[in-house]
Amino acid sequence: MTQRKRIVRDAVLVGVSTALLGITAPFTASAATADPAGTLTWTDCGGGADPRQQCATLQVPMDYADPGGPRIDIAVSRIRSEDPDARRGALLLIPGGPGGSSLGDPSGKGQKLPREVRDAYDLVGFAPRGVAPSASVDCGLRTADLATSRLRPWPAPDGSIDANLDTARRITDACLRNGGELMRHLGTANEARDLDRLRAALGERKISAWGVSYGTYVGAVYAQLFPHRTDRVVLDSNDDPDPTRVARAWLAGHEQGVEDTFPDFAAWASRPGNPDRVALRAADVRPLFLRLADRLDRAPIPWPGANPEELNGNVLRQTMLDSLYRPSSYPALAKLMRAAAQGTVPPAPPTPPESVLQNVTAVGVGVICNDVAWPKSPAVYRKDVAESRVKYPLTAGMPRNAMVCAAWPHPPREAPVRITGRGPSNVLLVQNERDVATPLSGARKMREALGRRAVMVTVDSTGHDAYLANGNACGDRTVSRFLATGQRPSADLYCEG
Repeated sequence: MTQRKRIVRDAVLVGVSTALLGITAPFTASAATADPAGTLTWTDCGGGADPRQQCATLQVPMDYADPGGPRIDIAVSRIRSEDPDARRGALLLIPGGPGGSSLGDPSGKGQKLPREVRDAYDLVGFAPRGVAPSASVDCGLRTADLATSRLRPWPAPDGSIDANLDTARRITDACLRNGGELMRHLGTANEARDLDRLRAALGERKISAWGVSYGTYVGAVYAQLFPHRTDRVVLDSNDDPDPTRVARAWLAGHEQGVEDTFPDFAAWASRPGNPDRVALRAADVRPLFLRLADRLDRAPIPWPGANPEELNGNVLRQTMLDSLYRPSSYPALAKLMRAAAQGTVPPAPPTPPESVLQNVTAVGVGVICNDVAWPKSPAVYRKDVAESRVKYPLTAGMPRNAMVCAAWPHPPREAPVRITGRGPSNVLLVQNERDVATPLSGARKMREALGRRAVMVTVDSTGHDAYLANGNACGDRTVSRFLATGQRPSADLYCEG
């Protein structure tokens, strides 16, 4: 998973990874234009992109209920099929988030696709509405409110959620004051509508897609709204599509996602010869983590240069959540645990530019708050948090707590899209068995919702993002074969490690 993609996934729950090492500067399409009819004018992208990558700008209605009203720009990129004679169509690379961009993906992860897939498709990326360099939003939050452990609703050490409710009100006020009219028109259904405008502008009768993480929900919503405009659809690392909860279900999924994934970290962190080993036995890692978090709740360690400038229990818990996204990030958590046990801290982790954090956070707020109404009563969250803290101590009640949307005053403009099995049977789900962000339990709900339209490949692997990332060769072969040839397993498939 790229660094930008890690920012992306945290933005689903309005947070940004503390373990990031920086991000790639966004590609720009500022020199490109689009006429009112939606014809794309392609130019060189510049900015370090593959020289084959082209960029353009698509204009779409800001409000689809007022198609003649103000229009906004959507930045688009592509690399053409490497064999025009074998070309089937366009493969839309749908990013995670909300807040992610796939503008760089034709030059980046798209080049990991096997040659027969790159021959079959033009690879198409985009920055969704709200995400720079498309028409963008910014809440103007204070720096302290951009800390991931603040944006994720970690309760106080005693389980109180009063500070979380204060944060929700403060961020809501800032976003409504500074975000502009576009904030009210962010949302998954509008992103899907933008994608159909892009399909038409590309001159494609149907479009294929590879959606990852939150992009699986976008892809499923697109396939629901425009079923006969879909060709081959891959949904990778799947969100629970529950229309009554939407992002609340994604947040709650971290409870089980951590439980599924932490044993893999524990086995790694107790392995002989591991320079970052934290315990002699895997069974000792979990109680050690809980003791350290409890100690840091009571006695935080100053951490100059970090945000916040202390290592407290919730910063440790957030680092745990970030580090479980993929095994290659395990050392970040282990090093922090080892330092905390000695009463010290490592160097403060670098962070992306504040302008990027502001933009990603604002998009996350707009999408998740506009997609579905969240409960307004603090009693709902207090009850859920208390139950969660008992059953899932590693996540300390955070996944059921109040996010910014608990204070969002505006009801959704439309009901969430209900994902169903109506439409062509052309969807392949690929899902790692142990995924902290989009757990298998939620992916099974996506599989159930899609019914006869889908087949699911469950991969015996650990990490977020499966295809060509943290999965295995069996899963990768199955997805590549489907994209290249249309051949899909006749039934749900399990890929052993």
